[in-house]
Amino acid sequence: MPFEKRGEEPLDAVINVRLTKTEKARLLEDADLAALSMSELVRRRYFGRPILASVDHAMLRELRRLGGLLKHLHNQGGGALHRDTASVLAALKAYIERLSHDRQKN
Repeated sequence: MPFEKRGEEPLDAVINVRLTKTEKARLLEDADLAALSMSELVRRRYFGRPILASVDHAMLRELRRLGGLLKHLHNQGGGALHRDTASVLAALKAYIERLSHDRQKN
């Protein structure tokens, strides 16, 4: 969008850059992974701003499913491996929460 705003100034200038098809495909893939436009990806890379990969919804769903299975084993285990499964569940929960939070920021 030529008149989109970033901060105080509108994005009203355009540059053209020649790339190979392979380079363009790589940029597009990186932008898709980060859920950004190619322009935003290039701006962030050039100006040293962070680029966070977008978390795939299916991956979060699978992590939650695996956590549920592990919780079931933890509860049914009758104390066997209780400490191990509890620490893995805690780590898995923290990781899912962090990924969910990062996804909401983008």
